[in-house]
Amino acid sequence: MARHREKGWRGKCVAAVLGVSALAAVTSLWTAQADTLSGPAPHPSASATHAAQPEKVALGIAHASDKGARGVNITIDDGPDPTWTPQVLAVLKEYGVKATFCMVGTQAQAYPDLVKQVVADGHRLCDHTISHDTAMDHKSEAYQAKEILDAERMITKASGGVRPQYYRAPGGAFTPYSRELAASHGMRPLGWNVDTKDFEHPGVAAIVATVKNELPGGPTILFHDAGGDRAQTLAALREVLPWLKQQGYAFGFPVR
Repeated sequence: MARHREKGWRGKCVAAVLGVSALAAVTSLWTAQADTLSGPAPHPSASATHAAQPEKVALGIAHASDKGARGVNITIDDGPDPTWTPQVLAVLKEYGVKATFCMVGTQAQAYPDLVKQVVADGHRLCDHTISHDTAMDHKSEAYQAKEILDAERMITKASGGVRPQYYRAPGGAFTPYSRELAASHGMRPLGWNVDTKDFEHPGVAAIVATVKNELPGGPTILFHDAGGDRAQTLAALREVLPWLKQQGYAFGFPVR
């Protein structure tokens, strides 16, 4: 899993964070409590998210597919986005593919209907923090806890009570602490094997070629549905999904 840094996206997420001052007021007390802990911070009460506390899962970074050796995992990062997520969902539905959506907490909070649509279509949710800070592995444990657990709460609330089953660190910025924290909240740390770099707009042909060339290295493929123009991503998905089927791959979810 190579580390990547998506240009410009962190700034957009930070702006989104600044635009939700009401959220900050609601969560300030919980955050202050989290700052005093030496271990994983506690999650808000179940009544706040309408879901029971999940059981701990494995803390190793997942790459494998639950469909086995011929399985492939489609993962979609950084949304939901009102322009691009509905189009990604339409393409996935057209080809009968289920995916894992790694959502930024502030985006989920802003577009709860899209989160609910992702769930209704049979896809899984993944926590991708609240500000997409690709340097969070250099920050304090209290900061990491707030980024992960606030996003978990936002996504769960937006979905109507469905919790994210995975945690993907922005840019692969995992730490032993963040993996343990996520796993203790039922979110398997999630990596990737194929980084399409679609956020760099390399061209549809380049995105498709990356999938075909790198897939032998592992089954989890990284795409994006936010953070900029995703027209190339949509076009690439229309080529990649039927090609994967033709090659005999089955679409699954990352192992938990």
